[in-house]
Amino acid sequence: MTEAEGPDAAGLPPEREEVVAALLAHQRRFLAFVERRVGSRAVAEDLLQTAFARTLEKGGALKDGEGAVAWFYRLLRNALVDHHRRQAAEGRALEVEARDADGATDDLELKGAVCACLTELLPTLKPEYARLVRQVDLEGRAVPDVAREVGITANNAGVRLHRARLALKRSLERGCGACAAHGCLDCSCKPRR
Repeated sequence: MTEAEGPDAAGLPPEREEVVAALLAHQRRFLAFVERRVGSRAVAEDLLQTAFARTLEKGGALKDGEGAVAWFYRLLRNALVDHHRRQAAEGRALEVEARDADGATDDLELKGAVCACLTELLPTLKPEYARLVRQVDLEGRAVPDVAREVGITANNAGVRLHRARLALKRSLERGCGACAAHGCLDCSCKPRR
C-alpha cells in the first residue's frame, strides 16, 4: 500500500490528516472556549479530551480542515450542554439528600404522631402484608432485606407492600374518616378497644 492509498505513520488516513491538523492548530482556542464556560481548567481539559476522542472515532466524514473547526465548536457546545445538565442533576440529587438528612430528626417526631389506629388495623391485613408494613414502614428496614428473609424477590415484596399500603389506607379511611384524610397526624380518633 502506498502512502497515498493508506494511513500514514500516525495511523490516520490522509484525508483525515488535514482535519486533525486543523483541530490541533486550534487546541488552545478550544480549551479557552470551554474553560470560560465551566470555570475550571481541569474540567475543560477533560471535556476537550473527550471531544477529541469522539472526533477521531466519528469524524471520518469530515474532509475539510476549516469546516472541521466549525463542526468541532458545535461538538464542544453540545458537550458543554451535557456537562451542565449533569451538574444540575447532581446538584438536585444533593439537595434531596440534604433535605432527607435534615428530615431525619423529623422522622422521630413523626413516628410518635402516627395514628394509633394503624397498629390496631395492621392485624386485619393479610399476614404477609401486615409483616411487610410492620418491618418496612414501622421498623424502617429495607425492602430487599425483608424480601430475602421471606424468600421472595424484592420486586414481589414491593408489589405486596404497595397493595398492603392501599388496603391499610382504605381501612383507615373507613375507620377514621377525616383524620385519615389529613394523614393521621395528631390523631383525633378514639381508640377502639
